[in-house]
Amino acid sequence: MSTPFTFTPENAARAATIMQRYPAGRQQSAIIPLLDIAQRQNGNWLSREAIQFVADTVGVPLIRAYEVATFYTMFNLKPVGKHFIQLCATTPCWLRGSDAVEAVCKDKLGIGLKETTPDGGFTLMRVECLGACVNAPVVQINDDYYEDVTPERMGEIIDALKAGEAPRCGPQTNRQFSAPAKVEA
Repeated sequence: MSTPFTFTPENAARAATIMQRYPAGRQQSAIIPLLDIAQRQNGNWLSREAIQFVADTVGVPLIRAYEVATFYTMFNLKPVGKHFIQLCATTPCWLRGSDAVEAVCKDKLGIGLKETTPDGGFTLMRVECLGACVNAPVVQINDDYYEDVTPERMGEIIDALKAGEAPRCGPQTNRQFSAPAKVEA
């Protein structure tokens, strides 16, 4: 049995505003932002019904909307935890210790990649480039980015989230944004 999906009045207004940005007959170009709205409304994942609703809204077949939702890793096709941890594992992050950061996550949370804690608090996933290579290793938790993450700091971030706190995002060192890291001679 499926659960019907429709935008809330606020999200319907946001979707209408977004669709007005595109020329007549080109509203299908709004599919990515509308899928994002649907995912946020649906607890950070896209059900088949949510994808169908967006497809109908922009006037494309379900399969076209599904192709978009499965192509981009920012869309989740199954429920994820309250804290959705995405670990970058591309070369710059790997060279600066992303494997050790991942190991801390697995150990502290008791889950593997693509798994969710039994309480629904955390989901852990490895992703490709989060786009802040100069500040590697990088971790994205929901909409927040944590840069220059050490294994020790990752453990502190997880502990803070478990305690209901909001850890400081951005660079986790004294580095100012993406300025060069100080190298000791």
